[in-house]
Amino acid sequence: MVLVNYIVMCLIFGTTFLAIKVGVDAGAPPFFSAGIRFFLAGLILFAFMVWKKQARVSLLLRKEMLLTGLCLTFGTFATLYWAEQHISSGIAAVLSATAPLLVMLLQTRLSRQKLSAISWAGCLAGLAGVTLLLLPGLTFSFSVLWIAGCIAVLVGQLFYSAGAVYSRRVSQQFKDVSPITLNAAQMMYGGVLLLVISAFTEQVHTEFLFSSQALFSLLYLIFVGSMMGHSIFYWLVAKTNPLFPSTWLYISPLIALTLGAVLYQEPLHLSSLAGGLAIIAGIVMINLNALKQLVSKKAPLKHAESPTK
Repeated sequence: MVLVNYIVMCLIFGTTFLAIKVGVDAGAPPFFSAGIRFFLAGLILFAFMVWKKQARVSLLLRKEMLLTGLCLTFGTFATLYWAEQHISSGIAAVLSATAPLLVMLLQTRLSRQKLSAISWAGCLAGLAGVTLLLLPGLTFSFSVLWIAGCIAVLVGQLFYSAGAVYSRRVSQQFKDVSPITLNAAQMMYGGVLLLVISAFTEQVHTEFLFSSQALFSLLYLIFVGSMMGHSIFYWLVAKTNPLFPSTWLYISPLIALTLGAVLYQEPLHLSSLAGGLAIIAGIVMINLNALKQLVSKKAPLKHAESPTK
């Protein structure tokens, strides 16, 4: 069951990028659809945890939930949803995989620790991968919006890295609260912030809900992408260890690239594929010591980051 659930989780997180792209292309306002997705998913999960008597409504009054939601959901997905209007879902997925690199750099900066040689090599590999990903838009068919979309995804990962580092402190502060509850609360706040920015920047016409593609995308992202995917992630954390489930970051971007090219006829240049592989290699190099621990099972592992896709 562990292996089956792991495969299902990787497939879910690998398909969410294409689901976002389908919804946006079908006319769903990016900020509004993202806000509805995360607010409803968080609300349903939080209400379920309250019903199970594993959460208290008073948790929503804590500023930590707002700050976490600001970074992990609002900042990350406002940029991602906007960007997928202009770039392919596969490119968005691979660029999103730079998050572990940024988290590591931020942690190193805050702790004033020196990076190992293998970590620096991983950073350089990741940087080379991002450069290769950007090449098609710079050389084959230059597009300002394409470049802006790529940059927007990277900015979103800066938000995510800050939120991931901050959420570690929050999880230690609320040790008696389930990670599912904390994640549900931050999704609700992030969803509300997305709806607020939508109210000021978008003209929302409910006609898009009558589009089968837009409606399917929204429902899939709420129930499968946000609720089912996250639940499997935390189940795997409980059944195995914190690191193993987070290795979806090495697999799902390549799934997204493949699905986008095969099912949605998204262009896939060789440089983009090489860039994706370089980014994944960089992530592996940065997390090499932790992966060795996972294989040997000799040392306790640190708390994993919450999934975001």
